[in-house]
Amino acid sequence: MANSNKVELVTISDSAEGQRLDNFLITRLKGVPKSMIYRIIRKGEVRVNKGRAKPERKLQVGDVVRVPPVRMAEGKAPALASDGLKHLLADSVLYEDSALMVVNKPSGLAVHGGSGISLGLIESLRQMAGENSYLELVHRLDRETSGCVLVAKKRPMLKYLQALFRLDGKGKQIDKQYLALVKGRWPNRANFVDVPLQKNELQSGERIVRVSLEGKASKTAFSVNRRYELATLVNASPITGRTHQIRVHAQSKGHPLVGDDKYGDDEFNKLMKQAGCRRLFLHAASLAFSLPDGTPLKVEAPLPDELQTVLTNLE
Repeated sequence: MANSNKVELVTISDSAEGQRLDNFLITRLKGVPKSMIYRIIRKGEVRVNKGRAKPERKLQVGDVVRVPPVRMAEGKAPALASDGLKHLLADSVLYEDSALMVVNKPSGLAVHGGSGISLGLIESLRQMAGENSYLELVHRLDRETSGCVLVAKKRPMLKYLQALFRLDGKGKQIDKQYLALVKGRWPNRANFVDVPLQKNELQSGERIVRVSLEGKASKTAFSVNRRYELATLVNASPITGRTHQIRVHAQSKGHPLVGDDKYGDDEFNKLMKQAGCRRLFLHAASLAFSLPDGTPLKVEAPLPDELQTVLTNLE
């Protein structure tokens, strides 16, 4: 623990098996500069099984890591999750076993802190679980998007799921289904969008994604779920995992997502506010994949009430 005034001896459990020593310390000593972590390793203040170790040393179950006292400069205290947020997240767990958790992330909550955001989903979950717990995000959702987020509780599960995501573009390893409300009448024949996307970062730090021949291959399957007079509810299944992929692919077809303040139609969004839509209408509705032992798992997140209300009003 950072700012501890005594030596800690940490026995490695299976949740951290195979992790590099430097990454283990970066996770454990949150807020401590990486330069300091590499310095205490180099000076031999960190020991593994009473011996010196290099930063790239892979830790094994049963290894005992000596973590020296580390002092940090006084800085802002970490943001704490409110009781209300903790209760909300506790009620949002869709599936949990000894190695994996699936959470129905609310819209407006970032998956992790950074870029001016002091507290995200993963930091809140770690506070709820305690400092000795192992919790890592497997993938990300945009802050405005609600729905299924995978969180690994053990390192082998993290590696297994990350491998599935890497292989996903070469075959359906993880079936990801989203619900999105788009402007206008989505054409029946537009069931597959295959256009490259390029991510750019503005001087402000804001990320913007555009269709570009110089971009990375990006593929999304779409199908009509239900038609309304002015909009269409579509099922969207991203085959690749690019930033803002569904949002930009829908925009590229001339049917931007409702409530999208970055890629959407401002006038149409004002109209949809009259139907009660005050957020991005994009929801990660389900995830399906096989667990390491081959058992199939499908987890579904119900459409949030505020989005269901929009559809009811459109009827």
